[in-house]
Amino acid sequence: MAKQINDKIDELKTGVDWFYSDDFKLEDASEKYRALTNLAKEIEKDLVEMKNEINVIEEDFSKD
Repeated sequence: MAKQINDKIDELKTGVDWFYSDDFKLEDASEKYRALTNLAKEIEKDLVEMKNEINVIEEDFSKD
């Protein structure tokens, strides 16, 4: 089952918080940054798809 957008956003927030935590390790930062960048792009794609679905629904309702 695919993750919901809210779950992805929570994961992104947790990942960003890691950079400010005591668990931060410089040697892991680059890999973590890349993973979070990919996650952010995935969230953006999901939001664009959701916006497109909403636009289609609005068009269907406006035709009545």
